[in-house]
Amino acid sequence: MRKPIITSFCLIVFCLFSACEKREIEEKKLPNIVFIMADDLGYGDLGSYNADSKIPTPNIDTLAARGMMFLDAHSPDAWCTPSRYGLMTGTYPARTKMDWRDRSIIGNNQETLATLLKRNGYNTAIVGKWHLGFDNFNWENPRNIQILAGGPTQKGFDYFFGMHASLDIPPYFFIENGQVVEKATAVVEDNYSEEATSTISGAFWRGGAAAPSFKHNQVLDKFESKAVEYIEEQSKSESPFFLYFPLTAPHTPWLPKEDFIGKSEAGEYGDFVVQVDQLVGNILATLKRKKITENTLVIFTSDNGPVWFERDIEKFDHDSKLGLKGMKIDRWEGGSRVPFIVSWSGHVPKGIQSNQLLCFTDMMATFAYLVGDTTFDKNAYDSYNLLPAMLNENFIEPIRKELLVGNKVYRQGDLKLIEGSGLGGLSKSFDPDSIYLSEEDNQGELYDLSTDVYEENNLYLSRPELVNQLRLGKKELSIDK
Repeated sequence: MRKPIITSFCLIVFCLFSACEKREIEEKKLPNIVFIMADDLGYGDLGSYNADSKIPTPNIDTLAARGMMFLDAHSPDAWCTPSRYGLMTGTYPARTKMDWRDRSIIGNNQETLATLLKRNGYNTAIVGKWHLGFDNFNWENPRNIQILAGGPTQKGFDYFFGMHASLDIPPYFFIENGQVVEKATAVVEDNYSEEATSTISGAFWRGGAAAPSFKHNQVLDKFESKAVEYIEEQSKSESPFFLYFPLTAPHTPWLPKEDFIGKSEAGEYGDFVVQVDQLVGNILATLKRKKITENTLVIFTSDNGPVWFERDIEKFDHDSKLGLKGMKIDRWEGGSRVPFIVSWSGHVPKGIQSNQLLCFTDMMATFAYLVGDTTFDKNAYDSYNLLPAMLNENFIEPIRKELLVGNKVYRQGDLKLIEGSGLGGLSKSFDPDSIYLSEEDNQGELYDLSTDVYEENNLYLSRPELVNQLRLGKKELSIDK
């Protein structure tokens, strides 16, 4: 059965970010930044967001208790690549083509979070899933790939260890900086779980070329060890560091290690989320062990909504979406609304829930103001400075008043317009019994999320004046194609 979405929001009272608070940060050493992005984690998976979750997540819940939870945070689209593009560039992904298989979709001279922070004295690293393309990726003959151009180390990162995309997209190999660690000279077959509720759930991956020693179930451990190694090394430096840690989990294949099997009541997926929680706990423990917790800003989120069908909810009595409509790829809230937790000891208030509207693109402006970058031009980005809300519990005035998700969803405050149907390809193709298939022929959808966060009452036909208002607002963004 569905679980109700959190309704007891703590109000955040408005006040300006005072000059004395700015001065206090400037006088101290700039904080390290650890940005952990889970892959396909749902809004309702964490205990801190859903008291009825069937998945224990004590480490992430502790992080939330020590910091601030954003309840209306969104990825800039409901799938992997555009969510990462928006985060890295501070720009709506609707402004460019997401043809990540053909090229590096971040421009050669385009500002990224890494170039911004590097310019301000940070050592920068990414460990994990890139999924923003390379300029010379040979899909026809991946076994010959050795050197990759246009990747993270050419977009502002000093160090990169990870993969080109998800763990279900061959070829499978690790990349360190611009070089393939072990060439994909072997082959793996398609893999499925017999008991999964769909062919793209469970231990699913597509067959293809792979490095001989590559093992899908060892990737998360490999990433964790590299991240820990990086933090330990940087803890010796006087310079701050930025670690972007985009995980490959709990995206398919769901491959929990033996120690985590049966630790949840939500099957392979839930057990895999428990493993992710333990990974986060190990990262936090490393910060504590190296005595840098006090001066490290930690952010935890997910790139988009989960792949969790209606029959998964029924099977496990666990709603990964916490009652939100739709899931990954869909244009409803279940596709883009994500958990977003911010913790920084002595700066971010403890145990606060913020109702501020937030988008990943906002990290560009937020980090620019955090480090005091004097060259930052906020008009060049789709980015708002959320730092005042993060640092001060007395903030209710909305900072971001509009939002674009993909190129079909536009919000003004709580009013949300979907051009066409909110139904996405995964629900349509892999969930033949979906309760949402009846909405495939919608010409448009309009919701007032202040009273209808579950998007049950479509106002599109009954409120044409609001539809026109939102269309005008979207057009003013110069996004329409």
